[in-house]
Amino acid sequence: MAYVISLLKEIIKKRKLILELSKADFRKRFVGSYFGIVWMFVQPMVTVLIYFFIFQQGFGSVPPVDVPYVLWLVPGIVPWFFFSEALNSITNCLHEYSYLVKKVVFQVEILPVIKLISCILVHGFFILIMLLMFLCYRRIPLVTWIQILYYTFAAAMLVLAIGCMTSAVNVFFKDMAQIVTICLQFGMWLTPIMYHESLFATKAPWVVPVLKLNPFYYVVAGYRDSMLTGDWFWKRPMLTAYFWGVTVVVGLVGLKIFKRLRPHFSDVL
Repeated sequence: MAYVISLLKEIIKKRKLILELSKADFRKRFVGSYFGIVWMFVQPMVTVLIYFFIFQQGFGSVPPVDVPYVLWLVPGIVPWFFFSEALNSITNCLHEYSYLVKKVVFQVEILPVIKLISCILVHGFFILIMLLMFLCYRRIPLVTWIQILYYTFAAAMLVLAIGCMTSAVNVFFKDMAQIVTICLQFGMWLTPIMYHESLFATKAPWVVPVLKLNPFYYVVAGYRDSMLTGDWFWKRPMLTAYFWGVTVVVGLVGLKIFKRLRPHFSDVL
């Protein structure tokens, strides 16, 4: 616990440096690209269109609430884009910034935070697009839209908790990055993003509680609660407690692994 407190103090102390490095990391993604920041949106938008045509036009999927399928899909897939990009980025951050890791005076623990903030900047653009899409469909803004900030914070804490472990292990076991990519591919389908869990309610009811064991279910459900139904997070007390319990435990384990492996980072890199 003392290590966690000292790390939080270090992050607060070096907040300006972290923010500047995060902005530099954000800009670095588009260096040498003709279309620059446009590429940041192309693949996600294409992905949304593909799922829209497959599930609505092909399978005739009907959302559990009375809204067009695309308005139900977007609040579920937007946080997933953030989570998957952030976890991949954090997992590879120690290799990417190996020149900083080798500096004795540099606090290596802030590198995952830098990557996380960089991904949050991207996520902010997607949230803006999501809000504009809802307005274009003439949806009346709900007070709960502000709750997106809370669920973004929740997703950020979960990905940081997992990323601390995967980034440390990835230094010694480079296959970890590939394992994370594969797990994210499975994770997208194990999270009710393109479909609703009620799909299994009749034929395989045991699947529904299993899906809810995935902590990211809480984030996806929260985004939809905020954007579509107007429900506040305290209306899911058990899921809220479960999510934060899992996140704290995973975070503490991840930090312990990171702390134990940290002295050997510079030798391997």
